[in-house]
Amino acid sequence: MKYLTLAAGVMGASAAWAETPELTVYTYDSFVTEWGPGPAIEEGFEAECGCDLKFVGMGDGAALLARLKLEGARSDADIVLGLDTSLVAVAKETDLFAPSGLQADYDLPITWEEEVFVPYDWGYFAFVHGTDLDAPGDFKALAESDLKIVIQDPRSSTPGLGLLMWVKAAYGEDAPEVWAGLADNVVTVTKGWSEAYGLFLEGEADMVLSYTTSPAYHLIAEEDDSKTAALFDEGHYMQIEVAGKLAGSDQPELADRFLQYLVSDAAQSVLPTTNWMYPAVTPEGGLPEGFEGMIQPGKALLVPNGEVPALREEALDEWLTALSR
Repeated sequence: MKYLTLAAGVMGASAAWAETPELTVYTYDSFVTEWGPGPAIEEGFEAECGCDLKFVGMGDGAALLARLKLEGARSDADIVLGLDTSLVAVAKETDLFAPSGLQADYDLPITWEEEVFVPYDWGYFAFVHGTDLDAPGDFKALAESDLKIVIQDPRSSTPGLGLLMWVKAAYGEDAPEVWAGLADNVVTVTKGWSEAYGLFLEGEADMVLSYTTSPAYHLIAEEDDSKTAALFDEGHYMQIEVAGKLAGSDQPELADRFLQYLVSDAAQSVLPTTNWMYPAVTPEGGLPEGFEGMIQPGKALLVPNGEVPALREEALDEWLTALSR
């Protein structure tokens, strides 16, 4: 009888385990590191959903979309988290995403009218450097300097693509000339943000393409005020990061719950000091101390979503031509 009872208990536990729903979220590598927002968001969501939240890190934001295109409707993902406004139009063209129908009290620099994707944080691209550096005030001054920079590949990285859009939005038809001048400043082009920032911290470059909020990490987490971001006169390009539900998800209701959790105060209050970006919904407690000291761009640049795909190809050709010389 003892063995029958034990067997029944094991079978019951196995059944309960088997019935635990699993939600798979594709995201970028830095989101799921121990210092990123992934662990805290996973713990918080699992506490209220009774599910198993599985983050799968795969490169940077643009690499996510490439992977999803490759997998198509066969993808195991229920949610993709880490695309941005430069990829929204292309992502929608795949017909792999379902409308979220989610409403939230967003605190974004623009009015959010997109029905498919849910914004969770935002920021401005910038070149981060040491405070002891006499930084240039625009791209042309950077090109005329001897400063060495590390940037990311626009074909695999959302910051890399954002840089193309930044130069294009600021200079239009003169963008090829700007890239020709910048080519000899580029030490290397990395696949993603993590590699580029790591090279900068190792002293391999004077400046790295990152965000205006990146120095907040050093200030808050490390009590190090030796990093800042260069303020460019042309303005700074804006990035809004988004998450989307896959139309082929076998957990659509759970996916909706996760998207709702992503814009909740519990998740939004985690993002500033783990993803080091501005939250899409201002937390009840406000922004952490230290964020008020970040540079504030005088002009915000953003190419409308629908215009990005065509402009991306033109800008990519200009970038490749300049760096191949």
